[in-house]
Amino acid sequence: MLKHEIPYQTNSAELFAKIADWPWAVFLDSGQPISQFGRYDIMVAKPFVQLVTNGQQTVISDADGERSSSNDPFTLLKETLAPYQISKTALPFVGGAIGYFAYDLARRVEHLPSVALDAENMPEMMVGVYDWAVVVDHQLQRSCLVSHCKNSQTEQDWPSLCVLFDEPFKLAPSPDFEVTSALQSNMDYAQYSAAFNRVKQYIQEGDCYQVNLAQRFSAKAQGDAWSAYLALREISPAPFMSYMNMGDAQSVLQVLSASPERFLQVHGKHVETRPIKGTRPRSGNAEEDGNNAHDLQNSPKDRAENLMIVDLLRNDISKVCETGSVRADKLFALESFANVHHLVSTVTGKLAEDKTAIDLLRACFPGGSITGAPKLRSMEIIEELEPNRRGLYCGAIGYIGFDGNMDANISIRTAVYSHHKIRFYAGGGVVADSELAKEYRETLDKASSMLSLIERFGGDITLKASKP
Repeated sequence: MLKHEIPYQTNSAELFAKIADWPWAVFLDSGQPISQFGRYDIMVAKPFVQLVTNGQQTVISDADGERSSSNDPFTLLKETLAPYQISKTALPFVGGAIGYFAYDLARRVEHLPSVALDAENMPEMMVGVYDWAVVVDHQLQRSCLVSHCKNSQTEQDWPSLCVLFDEPFKLAPSPDFEVTSALQSNMDYAQYSAAFNRVKQYIQEGDCYQVNLAQRFSAKAQGDAWSAYLALREISPAPFMSYMNMGDAQSVLQVLSASPERFLQVHGKHVETRPIKGTRPRSGNAEEDGNNAHDLQNSPKDRAENLMIVDLLRNDISKVCETGSVRADKLFALESFANVHHLVSTVTGKLAEDKTAIDLLRACFPGGSITGAPKLRSMEIIEELEPNRRGLYCGAIGYIGFDGNMDANISIRTAVYSHHKIRFYAGGGVVADSELAKEYRETLDKASSMLSLIERFGGDITLKASKP
């Protein structure tokens, strides 16, 4: 393995800025120096293999050209990574696959109706296979450039990469980005109310126990969203942030994620998922903020909702874990972020001997914390009641290494910028005793960091005040 030490700096965005405009550049960002949870940052660009899924077809591009396949995208990714396996290393990532898995990739896992409008107009999966990475360890305050040289081009590029990342660098003035219209939602309060009441009716009829109901916000924009991401990591630092520049010369596709939620982690054979259910807003008043946190921790409704999803995820990961290994290690832990308090539980297991991280990802996709219970029926109801397909929202962003390790977020608090529009979603779980006004307010609380971002770049966010 090639390994080159790089001078450590607290703000990894200064390192990533050197490659932010490179093809398929990705920054898996722990939110340092502000975030209290993260440890590692990972940055990559210029993958030697690309997998892009649109509908029933996945196009695989590499040095030999392009080929298209209608096979299962998860299987194709597993087959693509198979020749490059390596033994475990001390670093979380030393090469492998990084990308996104949109919520609508679930159509390749489950049979779902097609009712909602696909206004996102983006691939269901975009994953690159990367032969080098910069890894920053904030705990040890060390940074390094690493590669296993699975691609012949890497050895040729290695000296210039070392020079690039060794050079002193400070963030230059951010490129221009501007929101050029008022923010719009695909559901006003009356429409949200009608969808909410329909969910409650389904619950009363025994169709489901919980459904995650979300609204979509969008505004026209122009420029380079890298500057917007730099602002987002100040507004709402989180342990599973990411920035992705997945477009090409013909079209822009930039992803800005401030996710606080881990979907799945595999380290060796150890499996972990950390579902979030239960939310209260933060307050600038210390007493009120403490009361909000206390109310959340002692809410029977929120604890029951959290436990419902814990049970769902225990069932999901049990499909590929050793019998008897799955357990809930921690329930209802309070974690406080820039704009909200959350209840977070931890479920672990041991991956079965004949299963891989990609098998786990497919077995659990999409994450149960953002669908509802039971999962399939909840997804059918979401398709019926939400006006738009979700695109990347509630999918996953993360890595699967050559060594078999994986870490992926749930892509909430996530904006996509393409086709001169910036879009994001916010939602919450509706259960039998949910109250309409509180659930609607919760979507705005969860959207607050993105609303602040839109406002910072010139957008009219009148929607923030539209409450019952």
